[in-house]
Amino acid sequence: MSEPALTMEAVEKAYGRGRPGEVAVLRGASLALAAGEVAALVAPSGAGKSTLLHIAGLLDTADAGEVRIGGRALGRAPDALRTAARRAEIGFVYQFHHLLPEFTARENVMLPQRANGAAASAAGARADALLDRLGLAARAGHRPAALSGGEQQRVAIARALANAPRLLLADEPTGNLDPLTSERVFALLLEMVRETGLAALIATHNLALAARMDRVLRLHAGRLEPSR
Repeated sequence: MSEPALTMEAVEKAYGRGRPGEVAVLRGASLALAAGEVAALVAPSGAGKSTLLHIAGLLDTADAGEVRIGGRALGRAPDALRTAARRAEIGFVYQFHHLLPEFTARENVMLPQRANGAAASAAGARADALLDRLGLAARAGHRPAALSGGEQQRVAIARALANAPRLLLADEPTGNLDPLTSERVFALLLEMVRETGLAALIATHNLALAARMDRVLRLHAGRLEPSR
């Protein structure tokens, strides 16, 4: 039986730890996310969803507990190993696209591949294939400022999938879009995740979108529990 794509074991995180006014955000949060599984993460604003995603994605370190990607303990690994794992095994989609404004859509999707060691020709071919799948072939040469909000977010999805990660983490990926565009972008995101078979943890306030995922996890009092 294969290892889960993502495992979090009793993860704790507090800001101002050990000082007056310490704020405990995660208090033993645990989960296991299998390859091909799509889970929604729901919680009120300020409850710690972004913190949990940053720790899961090796962008931040926990005060206690462990994070495993494909069975490898990386939560406290040296920075070089964590960086390499982020590049090769984890894709990120944020509420705001964070595309680099001076590069075209195609170049934005090529960049993470180039950083991971791909040749320019291979990176370009992969970018073209992803943008075409997301309905953006005709927009590949445009810079972000010339794209609509929905197009920008689709480019961000292509960028997140560029290195064929085993895990996708998304933080309110449609939260900055109007309802119709949000629905279209979410449908494409879900299709792409299903097609590639990667694991995905998607934070959202939209309970209708959350209900379309395999399961819903609620972050409550610093712990993860099934949503009722």
